[in-house]
Amino acid sequence: MVEVKLLGAWGSPFSRRVEMALKLKGVEYEYLEEDLNNKSPLLLKYNPIHKKVPVLVHNGKPIAESLIIIEYIDEVWEGPSILPQDPYERAMARFWVKFLDEKCMPAMWKAFWSTGEEREKNKDEAIEHLKFLESEIKGKKFFGGDTIGLVDLAANFIAYWFRIISELVGVELITDDKFPNLSKWADEYINSSFVKENLPDKDKITAFFNARIRAPDETKYFPKA
Repeated sequence: MVEVKLLGAWGSPFSRRVEMALKLKGVEYEYLEEDLNNKSPLLLKYNPIHKKVPVLVHNGKPIAESLIIIEYIDEVWEGPSILPQDPYERAMARFWVKFLDEKCMPAMWKAFWSTGEEREKNKDEAIEHLKFLESEIKGKKFFGGDTIGLVDLAANFIAYWFRIISELVGVELITDDKFPNLSKWADEYINSSFVKENLPDKDKITAFFNARIRAPDETKYFPKA
C-alpha cells in the first residue's frame, strides 16, 4: 500500500502549496501538523538539514522544499499537469517560481515589516519586482494559462497572505490601478472554488499576523521551505 504523509504548518503558504498539488492530483495523504516552536522528532529525522516544513514522505522516503516536492508530485502521480509539458514553458515556470521565492517574497516582507525611509526603499524594490509579474500575467487567466499551475501555487502568498498583512500594517503594494493584471489574477485565484477550499481561515491568519506585528523582528516570518 502506498503511504503518503505531509508534515506541514496550518498557516504556511509553503505547506499549502504542497497540499493543493496533492489535491489537484487526487492523492490521498495523511497530514501531520508541526509545532514549529517545538519541532517533532519526525520532522528532525526527515529534514535534518533545514528542519523546516513542508516535508513529503512517500513510502518512507522524505522529500523537502515545497517546489521540489510539487515537481515530484507532478512526476509521480497521474492527473492534471502542474508543470507545463513543453520543455521551454517548463523552464520558464521554474524561472518564475525561483523569482517569486528569491526576489519577490523577501522584498515584500521587508516592505511590510520595515519602517520610515527603509520601508519606502523596500517598497520601491518590491514594486519593481512586481512589475515583472504584472507583465507576465497580462492576457492570462492564470500563470499556467487557463488552469492553475506551478507558478500560481508558488504565488499564493501574493494573492492571500500578503493581502491580509497589507491591511494590517497599512502598506499597499498591489492595487487595482498600479497592477490591474496581477490584481485580477489574485481575485480569480483566491475565488476559484478549489483554492478557496484550501486556504487557511482568514480570521485565524489575521490573528497570527497581529501577534507577529507585536513580536520581535526575528519571529515575524514564516519558516521558508
